[in-house]
Amino acid sequence: MDVSVTPIAERIARVLAAERISANGEGAEESAAAHIDSAWRDHLPEAVAVLRTLREPDETMAAVGDVAVWERMVRAAIEASKPPTVVL
Repeated sequence: MDVSVTPIAERIARVLAAERISANGEGAEESAAAHIDSAWRDHLPEAVAVLRTLREPDETMAAVGDVAVWERMVRAAIEASKPPTVVL
Protein backbone atom coordinates (compact mmCIF):
# COMPACT_ATOMS: atom_id res chain seq x y z
CA MET A 1 0.00 0.00 0.00
CA ASP A 2 1.28 3.45 -0.89
CA VAL A 3 1.75 6.06 1.85
CA SER A 4 1.36 9.73 0.97
CA VAL A 5 4.00 12.24 2.01
CA THR A 6 1.38 15.02 1.98
CA PRO A 7 -0.62 15.32 5.23
CA ILE A 8 -4.21 14.14 4.87
CA ALA A 9 -5.68 17.46 6.06
CA GLU A 10 -3.81 19.24 3.25
CA ARG A 11 -4.95 16.65 0.71
CA ILE A 12 -8.59 17.09 1.77
CA ALA A 13 -8.25 20.89 1.73
CA ARG A 14 -6.79 20.74 -1.78
CA VAL A 15 -9.71 18.60 -2.97
CA LEU A 16 -12.19 21.05 -1.44
CA ALA A 17 -10.42 24.00 -3.08
CA ALA A 18 -10.24 22.20 -6.41
CA GLU A 19 -13.93 21.35 -6.29
CA ARG A 20 -14.77 25.04 -5.99
CA ILE A 21 -12.13 26.38 -8.41
CA SER A 22 -11.56 23.82 -11.15
CA ALA A 23 -13.73 23.25 -14.21
CA ASN A 24 -13.45 19.55 -13.32
CA GLY A 25 -15.58 20.41 -10.27
CA GLU A 26 -18.04 23.24 -9.76
CA GLY A 27 -15.56 25.97 -10.75
CA ALA A 28 -14.74 27.53 -14.07
CA GLU A 29 -10.93 27.47 -14.29
CA GLU A 30 -9.55 25.13 -16.94
CA SER A 31 -6.01 25.22 -15.52
CA ALA A 32 -6.49 25.66 -11.79
CA ALA A 33 -3.34 24.20 -10.21
CA ALA A 34 -1.70 27.52 -9.30
CA HIS A 35 -4.92 28.92 -7.88
CA ILE A 36 -5.48 25.74 -5.84
CA ASP A 37 -1.88 25.95 -4.56
CA SER A 38 -2.61 29.42 -3.20
CA ALA A 39 -6.15 28.71 -1.95
CA TRP A 40 -6.07 25.31 -0.23
CA ARG A 41 -5.08 26.73 3.17
CA ASP A 42 -8.39 28.62 3.23
CA HIS A 43 -10.13 25.23 3.21
CA LEU A 44 -8.11 23.69 6.04
CA PRO A 45 -10.83 24.28 8.68
CA GLU A 46 -13.31 22.41 6.47
CA ALA A 47 -10.78 19.62 5.98
CA VAL A 48 -10.35 19.25 9.75
CA ALA A 49 -14.14 19.16 10.10
CA VAL A 50 -14.19 16.25 7.64
CA LEU A 51 -11.51 14.47 9.67
CA ARG A 52 -13.50 14.97 12.87
CA THR A 53 -16.48 13.39 11.18
CA LEU A 54 -14.34 10.43 10.14
CA ARG A 55 -13.21 9.65 13.70
CA GLU A 56 -16.07 7.16 14.00
CA PRO A 57 -16.26 4.64 11.16
CA ASP A 58 -19.66 3.54 9.94
CA GLU A 59 -20.87 -0.05 10.28
CA THR A 60 -19.55 -1.10 6.86
CA MET A 61 -16.09 0.22 7.65
CA ALA A 62 -16.06 -1.29 11.13
CA ALA A 63 -17.02 -4.69 9.75
CA VAL A 64 -13.80 -4.93 7.73
CA GLY A 65 -11.22 -3.15 9.87
CA ASP A 66 -9.91 -2.36 13.31
CA VAL A 67 -12.00 0.49 14.74
CA ALA A 68 -9.43 1.39 17.41
CA VAL A 69 -6.64 1.67 14.85
CA TRP A 70 -8.84 3.76 12.57
CA GLU A 71 -9.70 6.15 15.40
CA ARG A 72 -6.04 6.55 16.40
CA MET A 73 -5.06 7.23 12.79
CA VAL A 74 -7.72 9.90 12.30
CA ARG A 75 -6.96 11.52 15.66
CA ALA A 76 -3.26 11.62 14.70
CA ALA A 77 -4.20 13.36 11.44
CA ILE A 78 -6.27 15.93 13.36
CA GLU A 79 -3.36 16.60 15.73
CA ALA A 80 -0.93 16.90 12.83
CA SER A 81 -3.18 19.52 11.21
CA LYS A 82 -2.88 21.91 14.15
CA PRO A 83 -0.57 24.85 13.57
CA PRO A 84 2.65 24.75 15.57
CA THR A 85 2.62 26.70 18.83
CA VAL A 86 5.15 29.51 18.98
CA VAL A 87 6.37 30.55 22.42
CA LEU A 88 8.03 33.92 22.63
